[in-house]
Amino acid sequence: MSGRGRLTLGAFAATLMAACSMLPLVDASSWIMQAAFLLAVQCGVGALGRRVPVPRLLTVAAQALVMVVLLTVAFAREQAVAGVLPGPQAVRQLADLLTAGGDDVGQYAIPAPATPGIRLMLVGGVLLVGLAVDTLAVTFRSAAPAGLPLLALYSVAAGLTEGGADWLWFLLAACGYLLLLLAEGRDRLSQWGRVFAGAARPRGGTAAGLDASGGRALAPVRTGRRIGALALGIALVVPAALPALDGGLLAGTSGGGGRGGGGGTISAVNPLVSLQDNLNQPENRQVMSYRTDTKSPGDFYLRILALDQFNGNEWRASTRRLQDVPKRFPTPAGLSSSLSVTEVRTTVSASPSYKQTYLPLPYPAAEVRVGGRWRYEPEGRTLVGDDGETTGGAQYTVTSLDVQPTAGLLARAGAVPPDLLREYTEVPESLPQVVARTADEVTKGAANPYERAVKLQDYFATNGGFTYDTSVDSGTGSAAIARFLKARRGFCVHFSFTMAAMARTLGIPARVAVGFTPGTAQADGSYSVGLRDAHAWPELYFEGIGWTRFEPTPTRGSVPSYTLPDAPSGDTADPARPEADTSASVAPAPAASDSCPAQMRKQGECGQSAAPGTAAPADPGPPTGTVLGVVAAVVLVLLLPLLPMCWRLRARARRLGSPGGRTPADTTARTLAVWQEITDTAWDHGIPPDEALTPRRAAERLVRLGRLDTEASEAVHRAAGAVEQVLYAPEPRPVSGLAEDARAVRAGLGLAAGRPARLRALVAPRSAVRMVRSLSKRRAAVTGRFRLPARPAWSHRPSRQKG
Repeated sequence: MSGRGRLTLGAFAATLMAACSMLPLVDASSWIMQAAFLLAVQCGVGALGRRVPVPRLLTVAAQALVMVVLLTVAFAREQAVAGVLPGPQAVRQLADLLTAGGDDVGQYAIPAPATPGIRLMLVGGVLLVGLAVDTLAVTFRSAAPAGLPLLALYSVAAGLTEGGADWLWFLLAACGYLLLLLAEGRDRLSQWGRVFAGAARPRGGTAAGLDASGGRALAPVRTGRRIGALALGIALVVPAALPALDGGLLAGTSGGGGRGGGGGTISAVNPLVSLQDNLNQPENRQVMSYRTDTKSPGDFYLRILALDQFNGNEWRASTRRLQDVPKRFPTPAGLSSSLSVTEVRTTVSASPSYKQTYLPLPYPAAEVRVGGRWRYEPEGRTLVGDDGETTGGAQYTVTSLDVQPTAGLLARAGAVPPDLLREYTEVPESLPQVVARTADEVTKGAANPYERAVKLQDYFATNGGFTYDTSVDSGTGSAAIARFLKARRGFCVHFSFTMAAMARTLGIPARVAVGFTPGTAQADGSYSVGLRDAHAWPELYFEGIGWTRFEPTPTRGSVPSYTLPDAPSGDTADPARPEADTSASVAPAPAASDSCPAQMRKQGECGQSAAPGTAAPADPGPPTGTVLGVVAAVVLVLLLPLLPMCWRLRARARRLGSPGGRTPADTTARTLAVWQEITDTAWDHGIPPDEALTPRRAAERLVRLGRLDTEASEAVHRAAGAVEQVLYAPEPRPVSGLAEDARAVRAGLGLAAGRPARLRALVAPRSAVRMVRSLSKRRAAVTGRFRLPARPAWSHRPSRQKG
């Protein structure tokens, strides 16, 4: 292996070994394999670029461009042009992922889940450090400074891990750096000749020459070891000197609790991370029990928090200021004083094993009595644990408001305040157009926002052909919503987030609540809530009523009474059966009646319906212009790497196929073109041209370095003689058979070089550098042709002659 090859391999190994120190930061280690593969591609591009005689900065730029393309393919393929090129939407997607990753770092405790944002930060950081190490150590042949980015990578892991990084990760990072120094030392020594071990020494001393190859040869190795020891010392001191950081991932807490800190902001784990796992648990383990005096137990949902920010990648809770828990909560936003409400009193007992930072509460809660350290978030009307406080074993009493609006009140709701409307109807630009188009088609004919909301709920719950399935991969971003609308399979996460997004496109303020359905009634009058009662549902805002629950998920929870046609208010479902009893026998009927209430159709009590077979709104697909543009981009991407080969084939055909001509000038041009072709063919096979040599000396050099056989040697010497004849003879004479000689030389070079070299000469010819030079000259010529001539200095002087 060549010296640069060893350095490239050393830079790759050093970066990857240092990146292993970040494995304890997340709970999944699959990202390191992805980072290793992308890093290998990036280093391989650098190795290929350094084999071409181009400026070193151009090689670094090519690696940086490849890094951006790799990250685009890995994290923003659906937004990229042709799935590869980073267009504006892909750049926006990567920026949103980085923003989401930064928020995740502040929310999750170590080990954090490998969310797309955190994964992009990890993989992108490794590629960026790898580019810096490869540039310093290999491209610019200076391995010692390359320890600084490696040190930065390890220091990040050591500073974020509670108690510092484990000694194993430090040892891996240190060994990687020392391997890099060793590779550079061997490369430097190999440039002076053969490297000796220096173990054997004559007893009586050594001559000066032998000492130079034995003792002095080890001096650079000693220097490398000293530099390595210094870097390792810095790596030990710097993490120890870093200040401790609080909050989420930076805190390194194991309980996942947030910190209020006297009016701080929310920093807690998003419950969606474990919602799907809870739904798929084989045992419905109890997480809490409660007693309540509500008259509508089917509507008694226990709410953990509301996710009100949609950035295209996921729904998340906005960062809000916390305050002390008031004795009596303020009036809920949007609730009119003229609307009659009743107070409901509930006592909750959480299981010791259920540890959640947010306190489950019925919405809207008016008063909470709970022990421990809790903070109040007024916008979502939630309580957040302070300084590691969780719900484990908590017992508390809640006074909540039972709001039972009617369909008439919701239909006559007033105008939404502008600030609230702007915040809760915002949708990202990456949201596919099919979402808004489907929302418009589903709600066609609705007279007001309430009717649109009911039509959306019924579309998902009863007449849209959707199926409840907890095995579908969870996801709340724009791409997941589009996939859900196409596949029509998912669980509460997909139904609630898709309905909320569609409601926002219709101008209805919407957010998503996460919590639990009412649970199962017990013989003693209490209710038991288990893991499989975890749920997510949309909340839509109506002025005069406030945030109002809807239930689009089929076979889950209960449909609110105010969304049923001509249904009385009150309990609409048996709390002992929050899920539909699919085993109950249903009398066959030819078709479902149009007047059948949504809740009855949802539970399969209206007979067979033709609605599930209804097809989704037809998607006309992207415009023709977009398709043509994407096809053109794909063709361009495929043909761009083939440009050097195409140029080289065209140049060979032009040089060897041109007629000899009749004039001496034509003879000279023909002969020099063939010689140029022979020179470029040798260059393509790894023999760069030497312009300082005469044609005869150049032919001898070509025969020696190319290991040409007799036929090819005679051909190249005949071509060299023809070149000398046209250059130095008084009258150039045409020489026949030059094109055949050029082809013989090419065959001889390929036979001696082997199949890989022949393939490289064909696909990536080195002589294609002449194409870049030719284009630069043409550009300069065109620029000079249109450049205005400089005005002479005397032309600016006024004339003093008088008529």
